[in-house]
Amino acid sequence: MKPRVLSGIQPTGSLHIGNYLGALKNWVRMQHDYECVFCIVDLHAITVHQEPAELRRKIEQTAAIFLAAGIDPKISSVVVQSTVPAHAELAWLLTCATPLGWLERMTQFKDKAAKQESIGDGLLQYPVLMAADILLYKANAVPVGDDQSQHLELTRDIAQRFNALYGDTFVMPETKLPTVGARIMGLDDPSKKMSKSETGSNHAIGLLDEPSVIRKKVMRATTDSNPAVDFESMGAGVVNLLTIHQAFTGWTDDQMKQHFTGMRYGDLKKTVAE
Repeated sequence: MKPRVLSGIQPTGSLHIGNYLGALKNWVRMQHDYECVFCIVDLHAITVHQEPAELRRKIEQTAAIFLAAGIDPKISSVVVQSTVPAHAELAWLLTCATPLGWLERMTQFKDKAAKQESIGDGLLQYPVLMAADILLYKANAVPVGDDQSQHLELTRDIAQRFNALYGDTFVMPETKLPTVGARIMGLDDPSKKMSKSETGSNHAIGLLDEPSVIRKKVMRATTDSNPAVDFESMGAGVVNLLTIHQAFTGWTDDQMKQHFTGMRYGDLKKTVAE
């Protein structure tokens, strides 16, 4: 029997190439080796205000992108979180067994709370709902990036505590995660991971962007002060553009060096945009 994997994406903002290269592309490959549950986590999305009609539209759009990327509903399960009441029901049971101090230590909570004047309780309980998602489906492993690894550790702590209080109930998800895909940074600020929540028009390349828009965004991408590609002294912006190209083409490191060494940035950007 194949081990079970669960992963999810919020149906907010516009899915971009970072979502594809960092998650969706890997999911498509993973679905042949694992029993996969891919979740559209709309309950997570409402930790901040969402217009109901727009959220419903985004749920449908996200499901369509899953299928277009290659998720096969014949071998993988695609679930809209809010359509399964057990997600919220289990989250409440886990909340009652989770010490407040555990949640207040979460790095993402502290970072996001520092940027908001008013903090909703949903932001604090976000990782408990994530734990409910994982434990509900008895997932053996969860492919998440470094920014979510603390939440996975919390899931293990909650499951262990619940099992100690009420008997052996939940499967403990593995701490060793399936390989995640490329980490894509923002075109305008390559020190930050490409994000759906960033508002800058030149930050991310949307999966539904027109080719002309993609070209314009890439041509405006941040590079560095060098006149051409130098693999010994590249700035973060140049590294990001090369990472994008390599992730889409599958070129080896040697191919990348042979092709791009000494290439001027205008030509680099044209190559990446194509």
